Amino acid sequence: MVWLGRSPARRRREPYLQRVTHAPPARPAPARPSPGARDAPPDRASPPGRAAPSDREALRARFHAVRSATEALAAPLSPEDQQLQSMPSCSPTKWHRGHTTWFFEAFVLGPLGTPPHDPRFAVLFNSYYEALGPRHPRPHRGLLSRPTAAEVGVWRARVDERVDRLLTTADGATLARIAPLVTLGLAHEEQHQELLLTDILHAFAQNPLRPAYRSGGGPARLPAQGGASSVDPAPPGWVAFEEGPAEIGAAVQASAARAEFAFDNEGPRHRVWLAPYALATRLVTVGEARAFVQAGGYDTPSLWLSDGLDFVRSHGLRAPGYVKVEDGAWRVFGLDGLREARDDEPVAHLSFYEADALARFLGARLPTEAEWERAASGAPTVGNLRDTDALRPLPAAGTGLTQLYGDAWEWTASAYAPYPGYTPAAGAVGEYNGKFMVNQLVLRGGSCLTPPGHIRATYRNFWHPDTRFQVTGLRLARDLP
Repeated sequence: MVWLGRSPARRRREPYLQRVTHAPPARPAPARPSPGARDAPPDRASPPGRAAPSDREALRARFHAVRSATEALAAPLSPEDQQLQSMPSCSPTKWHRGHTTWFFEAFVLGPLGTPPHDPRFAVLFNSYYEALGPRHPRPHRGLLSRPTAAEVGVWRARVDERVDRLLTTADGATLARIAPLVTLGLAHEEQHQELLLTDILHAFAQNPLRPAYRSGGGPARLPAQGGASSVDPAPPGWVAFEEGPAEIGAAVQASAARAEFAFDNEGPRHRVWLAPYALATRLVTVGEARAFVQAGGYDTPSLWLSDGLDFVRSHGLRAPGYVKVEDGAWRVFGLDGLREARDDEPVAHLSFYEADALARFLGARLPTEAEWERAASGAPTVGNLRDTDALRPLPAAGTGLTQLYGDAWEWTASAYAPYPGYTPAAGAVGEYNGKFMVNQLVLRGGSCLTPPGHIRATYRNFWHPDTRFQVTGLRLARDLP
């Protein structure tokens, strides 16, 4: 390991380069507040897991924890709030609560002969499973005033009782058969928890009153708010990686009962060859995005992919999503309402096109997903995830590769495609991922809205390149000789 060119006297201005063969885990950042206690893009919960916990009580406890967390996230919202659908890519909170409940009825209880709570609900809350029957059109979910939010709550409680009874009384063979599906359903629900928050944020952003999802502004220990003059973000350092082979993807273990859960799109594990490269030690900041805007970045064709330039021109984009520029200050709308952004916090709500252009403006590029995974392998999966209760990106803290997990999903330059040897599972559950592997880009690392314990180095999120309503940002990469 070689440290290059970062003298203490020039620490604030001179980036450093750390050369490694394998990624070093970041040194722990200062503790952030933790009060204790997503489907891939809308309706696309990722699919069959490699394994599930065999311990009955552990699975019961996790089931109730995840299901309760969904209800806690919905609790601040009125029935009217839960009805909102601001665009086809978003879904109402009530629909997220119902769809995740339908999943357990359709994939866990139904195959064992348990009748549904209300058979009419299937057509309303089936997302995209062709094998399981007709579906209500996705763009019209906000028109479903019935069942009411309260009735969905009754349905959720009834299904929770039935699943709990099943997990309590099932014999060993039955438990072994359903445990992977229950585990998958819980991972699916955690993805919808993130979507619940991003979708209600988009809905509230359409309201001229700019209502806040919650009052109080989050934990008291969050960094103080302030304008551009109050912070002076240092340039990022760089961590270099040597040329050579790398193993990426989730491994399929001989004993599925002992394997950690992974969605099927995370495997098979395979070898890739990587040219020498370097990754920035932190995410790109608001200050760097502000410089891009002030330099006319949105009007500079040489920075943009052709589709990207068409996209920003046709939509009149002049700044990242949820940003309003007033007298040079960036006012950002988030789950705590409007606030003034700090220059040293990560920029978020960027489309792939904007992330790619911003990286080019900064003299770098987006990393591939293999480069990112090689760097993240072995690093602890901790960061500004949902359990910090910040619910927004925070400035980088610590040394080494920081912000690998949490804060903002990191766009990569990699198309969402199957890994070598990938085959979807048989049956309806096989519709989870394979049919979406086209016209989308991979994102890595999770965000400030991702549940803790849900993310890992092999996790592949995926969205269309024009997506801005998710908490999406970027990390810089560059080629090395």
